[in-house]
Amino acid sequence: MDMDYRAYLDAEVLGFIDRMNGFYPPESLNLPKEENRRIYDHMSEVFREAPPENVTSETLSLEGPEGPLPVRLYRRKEPDNRAAILYFHGGGFVLGGLESHDDICAETCARTGFQVLAVDYRLAPEHAHPAAFEDACIAFEWISRTIGKPVVLMGESAGGNLAACLAHHARSLPRPPIGQVLVYPSLCGPSLCDQGKGGSHVTHAHAPLLTEADLDVYLRLRTNDNPDYSDPRLIPYADPDFSGLPPTIVFTAECDPLSSDGDFYCARIRDEGGQAEWVEEKGLVHGYFRGRSQSARARASFGRVMAAIDGMLPKTSA
Repeated sequence: MDMDYRAYLDAEVLGFIDRMNGFYPPESLNLPKEENRRIYDHMSEVFREAPPENVTSETLSLEGPEGPLPVRLYRRKEPDNRAAILYFHGGGFVLGGLESHDDICAETCARTGFQVLAVDYRLAPEHAHPAAFEDACIAFEWISRTIGKPVVLMGESAGGNLAACLAHHARSLPRPPIGQVLVYPSLCGPSLCDQGKGGSHVTHAHAPLLTEADLDVYLRLRTNDNPDYSDPRLIPYADPDFSGLPPTIVFTAECDPLSSDGDFYCARIRDEGGQAEWVEEKGLVHGYFRGRSQSARARASFGRVMAAIDGMLPKTSA
């Protein structure tokens, strides 16, 4: 039986859901990608928070496989030089870019003091998998070489998937990432349901703002309707080797089909002797970072994510 979210969630979160739904017609996933992106970009602009006064940003261009790869580097006036953050935005690998999550990156920079590099990775369906993964690898190589600080990977939703895929790949590099902080990420694909451990993929299949059907559509768009569920560049949980991963913290929303991904992914890391923590944020829904000024629960979680990033590093400045 579907959960009665109207009875369970608090008024602020329900208000956030209603505000988000106001931008999207019921058939939005079936709209042409250009129209879907227009709606998403407009929604992002309406939700955009005022930029912190002590943060500046610069848009740069890296050399990508098919031309320029835009990135945006955020710096705080009084920086913390212990690390840098490589950030990947959400949007199902179909939506979003540097503008859609600009305020989140700027606030992350302001709260942590670390330089933040946001990546405008190539989107599906024009650029099918592994295009976004290739762009992530290029951005990681650039930030490691150019910024020269230890790198923490951070991603939301689809971006959390991308950060985790990169963590699995980059652990063998001379300068691997020192941590990953993933926010409501897609990590396991359909494997949990295939193993009879569907968890939130079943109990929250029809959750507000993201459904199991949505996840299926996005995965098929990302892979040109040909997903390889054994590819760890696509589904991190599919990697047979979970050893050597950096310290990991996964934040999930309780009312989200992806919540169980954090539980099972972190358990796999711990089973291999690694350090991983799963934090399920009660009474929240997918995409709640956008509601951090509207919901006390979302605002508190955002603060916990910032503290988690800071907690991965020694307290002495580099």
